[in-house]
Amino acid sequence: MRLTRRGPLAAAATLAVLALTAACGGNASGSADSAADTLVLYNAQHQEVGQAWADGFTKKTGIKVEVRNGDDFELANQIISEGAASPADVFITENSPAMSLVSSKDLFAPVDAATKAQVPARFSSSKGDWVGVAARSTVFVYNPALLPAGQLPKSIMDLAKPEWKDKFAISPSGADFQAIVSAVYAVEGDAAGAAWLQGIKNNAKIYKGNSTIMKAANSGEVPGGVIYHYYWYGDRAESGVNSKNTELEYFGNADPGAFVSVSGGGVLKSSKHAAQAQQLLAYMTSAEGQKTLADGNALEYTVGSNVPANPALKPMSELSPPDVDLNSLNGPKVIEEMQRVGLL
Repeated sequence: MRLTRRGPLAAAATLAVLALTAACGGNASGSADSAADTLVLYNAQHQEVGQAWADGFTKKTGIKVEVRNGDDFELANQIISEGAASPADVFITENSPAMSLVSSKDLFAPVDAATKAQVPARFSSSKGDWVGVAARSTVFVYNPALLPAGQLPKSIMDLAKPEWKDKFAISPSGADFQAIVSAVYAVEGDAAGAAWLQGIKNNAKIYKGNSTIMKAANSGEVPGGVIYHYYWYGDRAESGVNSKNTELEYFGNADPGAFVSVSGGGVLKSSKHAAQAQQLLAYMTSAEGQKTLADGNALEYTVGSNVPANPALKPMSELSPPDVDLNSLNGPKVIEEMQRVGLL
């Protein structure tokens, strides 16, 4: 997939639309006539996704948005380092641990009630300081010629068993796999998580990037691998050349391997344009913003305003992910654990 890296209440939706409409009136709070009124979006999502939301918001409201791209923890740590002097007004990520890190430093402003109502609580911070803007499902990509369906792991926890040595791949350096590890620790507890992680270190073949894992499974270098769903769907939507020999297995049954990672969005307390920044977050989670995601080529799941995801995807209702408090996903702790066992 050639992407560059880096039910809501009707009344609430109406309030969000009214807030956006008010921004078009050219008053002091909504005007974007000067550079000082330009919002700064720190975007750790796909560049195309962040830019599409920024462009759609500007078209709707007249408020300009400068998009600054980076990776999840790169931008999260930058925000923490910048503190009250950060130029960022809004921060969006690919995975929630980076949001949790900024949240733990109390750097987000409370999300407007109307915006929170657009996103189910399970896709947002329990503190109410950030909301989900998109999501992606953990999957096991496999080559049926090397790994028949009847021999697939029943749980992601099985991959730590000795019989799985050299039969699957991971990309430990990426925020995607680190988020999955965070979910294992959250669901299974620290002791079981640590034992599993040591088994993964012993068994997994190491690649850099989800696409690389998929290509390796497709070519027969490795029987399978842990990735996010949209890499496979994205390739199938194009030529299918890097996925034609593979299939996807969804763990389901509230297994840690059925983890749905949420891309979050939050407004910085330090924002000099708080009202407009809240409007941008409201737009991302609104029906129009979520439809922009569904209609694009990112092939991530929508989470807001009851907008269905791209119909090519396995329905979210069939994923059966584990129940995880997203603000409990401790990215720095997981990185330390991965360093401890030698995966980083």
